[in-house]
Amino acid sequence: MKYSAFATTLLLGILCLNSCSKDAVVDNPDPDVVTEVEPQTYNSDWTDLSHGNVTPDYATAFPQSSVNQIEITLGTDKWTAIRNNMKAIYGFDFGARANAGGGMVNSESEYVDATLKFNNKTWKNVGFRLKGNSTLNQAWGQGNYKLPFRLNFDKFEDAYPGIKNQHFYGFEELTFSPGAKDQSLIREKVAADIFRLAGVPAAQTAFYRVYIDFGAGLKYCGVYTAVEIPEDNMIKSQYGEEKGNVYKPESRLSTFIQSEFEKKNNEETPDYSDVQAFITALNNGSRTSNPAQWRSNLEQTFNVDQYLKFLAVNNAIVNWDAYGAIAHNYYLYNHTTKKLCWVPWDHNEALTGSPGISGSSGTTNGMGRNAVSLSMSEVGSTWPLLKFVAEDATYMATYKTYLKSFKDNVFTETAMNALFDKYHNLISPFVVGANGEQGGYTYLTNSTSFTNALSELKTHVSNRRALIGTYVP
Repeated sequence: MKYSAFATTLLLGILCLNSCSKDAVVDNPDPDVVTEVEPQTYNSDWTDLSHGNVTPDYATAFPQSSVNQIEITLGTDKWTAIRNNMKAIYGFDFGARANAGGGMVNSESEYVDATLKFNNKTWKNVGFRLKGNSTLNQAWGQGNYKLPFRLNFDKFEDAYPGIKNQHFYGFEELTFSPGAKDQSLIREKVAADIFRLAGVPAAQTAFYRVYIDFGAGLKYCGVYTAVEIPEDNMIKSQYGEEKGNVYKPESRLSTFIQSEFEKKNNEETPDYSDVQAFITALNNGSRTSNPAQWRSNLEQTFNVDQYLKFLAVNNAIVNWDAYGAIAHNYYLYNHTTKKLCWVPWDHNEALTGSPGISGSSGTTNGMGRNAVSLSMSEVGSTWPLLKFVAEDATYMATYKTYLKSFKDNVFTETAMNALFDKYHNLISPFVVGANGEQGGYTYLTNSTSFTNALSELKTHVSNRRALIGTYVP
């Protein structure tokens, strides 16, 4: 971009006036005039490949054979702002309720701007906010600094024009899961991998060592799993397009309530006809009077085949925090030809426990939820998508075919053990030992629990395979 001599002089003057703070706002004296700032002037580390809105670089942002490291500087003022915001939401300060449970709070915390460093490059004014429900509630009450969080790299571009369209190697947003309920620290990672190995699109994941400065210098907050946001790049990269609506529902799918279907794109177009048609077709009375017609109508709105494949994987591996136990943790994407597609999300409570072939196993995940059994025979009418599939002979036959194929071709002990070993060995130096996680910045009971969790994962696969073999020999 070219500037006149006057404009250049004015810009340099503004930057000099604000030099007392390297992240100072570039003031705009006229709110009706858009201030433009060359990103390389505002941040000398800026390159199009690292900071620009470019084709996503998955190899750098989501490496599969190494552990990335990031440093996030909040500082005292921003950490204080976060604490004040969280006190308003929860009613108590950080670490003030050691026995805090995993209660659900439906208020999102506010963003603050932070500085991020990665591979000797700096990203300025990055939006940082805490995320989550039960995990965040528990961590906040107990004063555990290994907090789940989300980054939005151009959140503050209006206040800081020098970061307009700032990205992280082509990614606008990233979310970071701390493995709060997982002593192995790899379940979020491997579950997403398993879905994709089975042919079910799921967000990419990678391990990161995270250091955060809360005001007293950088502190090691442990190993996190970074997860890409579906509406950012995942939909386009795995579905080949991103034209249709992307929803992140909070719905059991019994009735259409617009507020339960948060649109993640196309927000300016208030058209929900795709998801309305799906719910209408799903709950239509022809399901019992004319099953063939019901299936035909449903398939005109919803990709049932892909959902059955997802369901086979989800029930096989066991997932406590999914539809059937809770009304969120999934996306819907309306593909041009494939109709509404089910996109799985949030797998930190997957691959644990063992509900039986039918009915409840009698055990819960600590939140009073039961994972769905293989036959889904216990599922009630409040979860219509599960119940109606389970009661339809045609769909159940397809589901069982996918279940058997998954067991025989993907969910083998050899393949799963190799996957578990790979990631356990990859993160082990940064989890236990001299360079491992420390008290107050970890959820690990001890180093032994981390080691034992690997064996538990392998045993889980063996147990599930045996159960599936009994159900679909």
